[in-house]
Parts: sequence; C-alpha cells; structure tokens
Amino acid sequence: MATSLRAFVFLDSLQPQLAAHICTTCRGYFPVPYVASLFVEIAPGMAIHGLIDTALKGTRVFPATLVVERAYGMLEVHHEDKGEVRSAGDSILKFLEAKEEDRIKPKLVSNTIIRAIEPMHAMILDKIRFGSLIEPGESLFILECEPAAYAALAANEAEKAANVKLVDVTPYGAFGRLYMSGSEAEIDAAAAAAVAALKGITGKEPAAFKEK
Repeated sequence: MATSLRAFVFLDSLQPQLAAHICTTCRGYFPVPYVASLFVEIAPGMAIHGLIDTALKGTRVFPATLVVERAYGMLEVHHEDKGEVRSAGDSILKFLEAKEEDRIKPKLVSNTIIRAIEPMHAMILDKIRFGSLIEPGESLFILECEPAAYAALAANEAEKAANVKLVDVTPYGAFGRLYMSGSEAEIDAAAAAAVAALKGITGKEPAAFKEK
C-alpha cells in the first residue's frame, strides 16, 4: 500500500503551553519552549516508523511523539536549530517521494466559542484535560479539524496571538481537537488566529471522511 502524506507542518517557535502539553502526553524526548517543531501525519499508520527512522538517521532532531492508531500515524520532532528540523522534514519528504504541497489542506470541521461556561460543564472538561484548568464563567474555544495534526498548528498560533489557557489538544486520530479558555476578548483573538493559520495552509483538498 502506498504511503500518503496527510499533514506536514513546521512550527518555528513552539509556544510554552503547547510545549508543556507535549511533555505531559508524550513518551519521547521533551521539548522546551521556543524550539522548532515538525508535525507529520501519514497513512497507513504503521508507515510512520519508516519516517522517524529516516529523520533520526539523517539529522539531530529529538522525537517527542510517535502515534500509530487505526488509520493514521503521526510524529513530532524538534530541535533548537531550525535548520535541523527543516532537514528532517526534507528527509521525510524524500523518503515519501513527495513534496510539501502533496499534504492535505486542513478542513475546519468545528469552530465554536461557548461564552461564560457553566460550572458543571467546566468540571467535566477539567476531569479529562491534560492542560490547564478551565474555570466557570470563562469563554471556551473548541476547534476540530482534519487531518488531526493541524490541531497543533492551531494551538500554537492561538497561543502566540492571545493570553489564553491551553486546556487540551489532540493532534492525532481521525480528527484533531483543540480546547482553549480565557476571557471573551482573548478567546476571540485566539480563535481568529487559529482559524487563519489553518486557512493559510496549502495542499490537496481532503476527501470526504469515511469511518475506518
């Protein structure tokens, strides 16, 4: 089965909350804030091992996350030297015999802001999150996208743009999901930055989603 490139995104400066979230959830080498980072998603999932092998043999990047699930595989690598991360990306593309433009263009599946979240709603989210606590009365920004890895880009750019809290982000699976909280004005700014970042990614149009 041919390996297809689903997501390919370079982050020039990993923001502190996203870096901390990766540290909380990953099993690899922890990133620190402001390093360069690369997220890649492919199908089928098991092919991700060939990609990370290529990146590690050819560069000095550190892998934080390697996920193989039902349909897709996702990896994250990082380094304080942006050139190393760029080189890792080039090695991966060469391995796939692909270009960056062969990635799938992000599809925004859900884009919602809930104003003045209720206490019991906040409690449920706080029980399942890996990031910051959401407090009752705050605004909650929820984003869902496809391919999933682009949720990391949305989180990073939202954190750059506004004083918000990263509640949770899932950059793998059938869909990527992002939860952020904060004041109404800050959440509006974060949401605008996240959506703009996804719309700025070029690539092939995504096919209609089918349950695997």
